Amino acid sequence: MSAGLIKELWDFLRVRKKWWLMPIIVMLLLLGMLIFLTTNPATSPFIYTLF
Repeated sequence: MSAGLIKELWDFLRVRKKWWLMPIIVMLLLLGMLIFLTTNPATSPFIYTLF
């Protein structure tokens, strides 16, 4: 993601007072990171031990 996109998203949340979107965005980012880490064969054994 580019810095401009992050700044634009932050400005949108701040100006429009859409703070309820922040937990949704954070959870989507965490889910994306989890999917990315579990598809990498080198990190898969470490992720599977957490669950």
